[in-house]
Amino acid sequence: MDKYVQLNIWLQYFFVMSEEPRIYSNRDIEWMILGIPTGHKHLRLVIKVSDGLIVFHEATIAAMVRAYIDIKTHPTRRAVKLVGGYIPNRKEGYADYQLVEVGDGEDEIIKDIDEILGIN
Repeated sequence: MDKYVQLNIWLQYFFVMSEEPRIYSNRDIEWMILGIPTGHKHLRLVIKVSDGLIVFHEATIAAMVRAYIDIKTHPTRRAVKLVGGYIPNRKEGYADYQLVEVGDGEDEIIKDIDEILGIN
């Protein structure tokens, strides 16, 4: 099995299938590195935490940065939800599978975050 397939399976279990959320603060991160691996064109972010390695592809990092900047620089926006899906009519150079914003309301998104974190 390809190591990226194995990592994908692990990440799906790690982030989707587990009942309890894993919450990482700066204190929990031993180190992180960002770069373009040999033979590749796009960045990878590798984060070392006590219970393993987390690897993000450039497109995933870009989606997180877009969402972060959107919320932090907007005068009223408080939350955004991105959902993965296949995009048939996309700009040249973009992968067919993307994380894109959906129209869920901010109050509903914040309610979901609160529920995941155990906040009443």
